[in-house]
Amino acid sequence: MDVGIILDLETDVAKVTHICIVLALEDYHATASRSALRIVPHLRDSKKDDVEAASAAIYLLKDVQVHAIYGPQMSTQTDFVADLGRRAKVPIISPATSPLLSVKENPFFIRGALPSSSQTKAIAAVVKNYDWSEVVVIHEDSSYGTGIVPYLTDALQEINTLISYRSVISPSANDDQILKELYNLNTKQTRVFVVHLQPYLASRLFLKAKEAGMMSSGYAWIITDVLTSLLASADHSVIESSMQGVLGIKPYVPRSNELNNFTQRWSRRFHQEYPDMDPVELNVLGLWAYDGITALAKAVEKVGVSAIPKFKKSDTRENLTELDALGTSELGSLLLHSMQNIKLTTGLSGDFHIVGGELQPSPYEIVNIIGKGERSVGFWTEKDGISYKLKMNGKTAKSINEQLGAIIWPGESTIAPRGWEIPTSGKSLRVGVPVNVLLDEFSKVERDSKTQTLVATGLCVDIFIEVINFMPYAVPYRLIPFQIPDRPTSQDYDDLDYKVSSKEYDAVVGDVTNLASRSKYVDFTLPFSESGISAVVPVKDDDRKNAWIFLKPLKGELWITTGAFFIFIGFVVWVLEHRANEEFRGPKHKQVGMIFWFSFSTLVFAHKEKVTSNLTRFVLIVWVFVVLVLTSSYTASLTSMLTVQQLQPTIKDLNDLIKNGEYVGYQKGSFVKAFLNRMKFDSSKLRSYSTLEEYNDALSRGSKNGGVGAIIDELPYLRLFLNKYCKKYIMVGPTFKTAGFGLVFPKGSPLVPDFSRAVLKVKEGGEFTKNGIQKYSGNETDCPQNDGTSDSLSVDSFKGLFLIAGVSAVSALLVFFLIFLYQNRGILATDNSIGQKLSAIAKAFNEEKDNSNSKSEKPSERNEESQMTTVVFAASEGSTEALPDLPSQSPEIRISNGLGASPSDEGFSTTEPTTSVHESII
Repeated sequence: MDVGIILDLETDVAKVTHICIVLALEDYHATASRSALRIVPHLRDSKKDDVEAASAAIYLLKDVQVHAIYGPQMSTQTDFVADLGRRAKVPIISPATSPLLSVKENPFFIRGALPSSSQTKAIAAVVKNYDWSEVVVIHEDSSYGTGIVPYLTDALQEINTLISYRSVISPSANDDQILKELYNLNTKQTRVFVVHLQPYLASRLFLKAKEAGMMSSGYAWIITDVLTSLLASADHSVIESSMQGVLGIKPYVPRSNELNNFTQRWSRRFHQEYPDMDPVELNVLGLWAYDGITALAKAVEKVGVSAIPKFKKSDTRENLTELDALGTSELGSLLLHSMQNIKLTTGLSGDFHIVGGELQPSPYEIVNIIGKGERSVGFWTEKDGISYKLKMNGKTAKSINEQLGAIIWPGESTIAPRGWEIPTSGKSLRVGVPVNVLLDEFSKVERDSKTQTLVATGLCVDIFIEVINFMPYAVPYRLIPFQIPDRPTSQDYDDLDYKVSSKEYDAVVGDVTNLASRSKYVDFTLPFSESGISAVVPVKDDDRKNAWIFLKPLKGELWITTGAFFIFIGFVVWVLEHRANEEFRGPKHKQVGMIFWFSFSTLVFAHKEKVTSNLTRFVLIVWVFVVLVLTSSYTASLTSMLTVQQLQPTIKDLNDLIKNGEYVGYQKGSFVKAFLNRMKFDSSKLRSYSTLEEYNDALSRGSKNGGVGAIIDELPYLRLFLNKYCKKYIMVGPTFKTAGFGLVFPKGSPLVPDFSRAVLKVKEGGEFTKNGIQKYSGNETDCPQNDGTSDSLSVDSFKGLFLIAGVSAVSALLVFFLIFLYQNRGILATDNSIGQKLSAIAKAFNEEKDNSNSKSEKPSERNEESQMTTVVFAASEGSTEALPDLPSQSPEIRISNGLGASPSDEGFSTTEPTTSVHESII
């Protein structure tokens, strides 16, 4: 079977490939049986020209009638030759790597090499490994060079990395043009370069990069497989002088004994075929050629034809073109079907597996160029990503770890480049500072009287300088005033952001709030200020000067509830004690007074009246505990009010401002006005102010006197205002979140992450921001914080206690009335009317309870006692005439004071205690 081979024999790659093809056919014929078909190669030189490649293909198809073609190498040549293969139905096995050459669009095209697009994810993995946010792509101005760009862009976008610039170099560019382009790249911030050039053009690029000082510390260079795979054949002087520290990506070829033996055979054969050439080393393109021809031979065996048919010619002979005269191969379609899905498990290049006409990706090796050659630092696979080592076990590749080995970067640096630098064109970071801002405390630009230079000051500027000090590297900058006519508006700040977006400024420092509309054009760092919108209102007068402050500890409803319970408990005690206790009897006005006196006297535990009923004692035990808790809470609350100053706001919620029709102030030109309109504030009730002093004046006068009831603004402004006038005003209401003030940079600027981290470090310190606010507020005072809530106690705090007291009192009353009705059940059993029964019950309740049954004397003793004569002492104490009938023994006589107690003896005693008589003398 005749097979055509089209190569650019003027190139070293073609010569390497040619020897590999020859050896592949020799190995096939050596192992094939005698009955197997022999493959006869027909070599043609394309001479680096697309027309010559097409002419060679026509010759092979028409005159030789080959049934398969290996080649050409170049993608532009392969594109036309593949179309010829489609016409003649002959498979075209090509090592062309351009992804623009599609297998689907060319059904008789089989790619015998990995497309350049398959390495883009490996490049993206390396970029992600070092957190580079931007790269520059340097590619050839050809279909080969541009074909990789869309795939590389997609792979980098998946890891949120941008291609900041594309440098397109013509294959015919001279050294001066290359050097000029490199100087242009050196003026940009990005310091990561992905190079996708043919070896001869890439060598010139790196020589000029060395001359431009771009092979020093801080730069990162990544070369694609087209150059990395051919480093062994490159000029070693260029590698040693200009490519040290470069990272390369290339397909991984596993080492094996077969490969080592083949390499020795190949070297001897190459020297025989090209004795006048300098030594050239075997590369992966040659190995793919060997495996491709071997796969073709296996496909021929699989087809199993006994004789090779000739091309089928067209039947018509009229007006035939050169292409129409090619004819079609009857064997080509069978070979194509067999080749489209074939696999060599023992290929020299590894697993040579073609699926759907495409060679399947193998692991990529990441190498670091050091000295005269390269050193492996890691691998990448679609499944496992980056790893330091690969454990090849049959069909699988297992990742050992997820880190690359030690890398020597350009400039012999061991520290990974950041990926960007301040441009070396002599320009500092141009930082815009707004002038004529409303509050000079945040940013202000003045002209120095001595040097006549513009000097920027203010809290935002100071924070920016502090952030610069926390940067991990030096950032030269130049503050440029941005003139705002008259007084600024939100639109003026938008214009300032547009100037950053158009690269007129590299950054902006000031009280610029991060808004969604602005973030479309610029990037903000993390906020260096508090975020949110809130309100400031005047505080009430000091309650300590109020004559009625003693009523403040308890709310009105608690006072009323407590008083009602005092009266209720007094009534319950009177009911329980009225019949049995003399202290609770007497005239009606006395009984009413006793109800109030007894209950309220428990407030200070001054009640001295004795109670006789156990039910009363039960009620009092519970009530005294309630009174104890109430008095303790009242004392604590009043003490707090008298000893701690309480700042009470005049208005506690923004809704109160709308309900009361209060005027509201805001900062002139701020976006807060739009926020207030969304909050349904009446536009006629909004007033704008420009300075902290105007804020103070408006709040002091109030809505009724031409001022406002509240100022609504962003927290940084309000904090500054409160620090200056903290004793007069207080912040109230909910805080509506905003993004706060941030440093502004162009969209996608690599400075944003580093500046954001520096902002965090400044904020974590805390002291600088606090001191900065005090510096510009003009009043270093410690303002007490208060959320505007009242300290008065409410009924809710004592619901449980009142419930317990009420239940115990009602229970005692219920038990008392049940016992009382039981004792007077005779009244209820009579036939009288209900009114008469109620009247009798009420009369019985009002009568004093008879306690005679509780006395201990016997009836006989009571009768004898009743017969005794009561002697009234009318004479003076100790008179003997007052006692004419008393026995001579003079028994001891006790005079009762009516309460059961006796006065002192004062001589009323006897020496015969057995004859003593106890009498009650009135």
